[in-house]
Amino acid sequence: MQALLDVILPVFMIIGFGYVAVWRGWFSQSGVEGLMTFVQSFAVPCLLFVAISRLDLGQYFEWRMLVSFYAGALAGFVLGMLGGRFLFGRPWEDCVAIGFCGLFSNSLLLGLPLTERAYGPDALEANYAIIALHSPICYGIGITAMEIVRAKGQAGSGLVMRVLKAMFSNTLILGILLGFAVNLSGLPLPGTVNDALDLLVRAALPAALFGVGGVLASYRPEGDLRLVLYLCLISLVVHPLVTRLLGVAFDLPVDATRSAVLTAAMAPGINVYIFASMYGRAMRVAATSVLMATALSIVTVWLWLGHLP
Repeated sequence: MQALLDVILPVFMIIGFGYVAVWRGWFSQSGVEGLMTFVQSFAVPCLLFVAISRLDLGQYFEWRMLVSFYAGALAGFVLGMLGGRFLFGRPWEDCVAIGFCGLFSNSLLLGLPLTERAYGPDALEANYAIIALHSPICYGIGITAMEIVRAKGQAGSGLVMRVLKAMFSNTLILGILLGFAVNLSGLPLPGTVNDALDLLVRAALPAALFGVGGVLASYRPEGDLRLVLYLCLISLVVHPLVTRLLGVAFDLPVDATRSAVLTAAMAPGINVYIFASMYGRAMRVAATSVLMATALSIVTVWLWLGHLP
């Protein structure tokens, strides 16, 4: 119960403030859109750039942790896509968007603040290693699968170009790549630039959490409820369970286990709705899954915290 009060509720209270502010009309929807543009296009890419540029790559890119986490994510994608097709009878293009809901957990906007609240700032290094690969891997899988489905299974050179264009137009991925460039080159940044980046980074997570609440206020619980509950089960139970079991099999260190499982236990991120809207497929299911899973994760994250070392 203490973890629920000290770790989880403060984070979700900020989300709740954003939700109530927009719901009651105290903060406009256009204001939320502007805030999220700032967060996703500037503040969070700078956060990722700073974190990756300063990360000890040799220490924190632990292959056992990455395999455990992304095997669980891939299992979520496959279960979501096949379940959408064979359990719920959706078209294949819808199924790819549904699978993306099981693939893309909210590792950044929820995973970072919850891990920091639970285990302190020093525990975030492993999270950054996961996040550094999260968008490239997940978008790579989702876009490739969707383009193959749309091309009726025929992949050509155009497919590669479409995937690369979609990925490298994403500011989060650009921030990650620039962070790797600075880290690997050893290029020192001027002190004033570092100070400016640190100021910007401090605003990233609080603004993001408030913005997430505002975005959720615009969603409506619509779509196939059984399918949404199925996706909640995949995101909140299956993904972290696979990650935890593989972590035990690989004898994963405690710190890496905590970061991997807690990140895997996050609800689907807003990116699943962005992905669905990119292709105009399963948008109501994606939006409802984000809303319902985020609400349910208040309890499920608390339960996972209780079972972590």
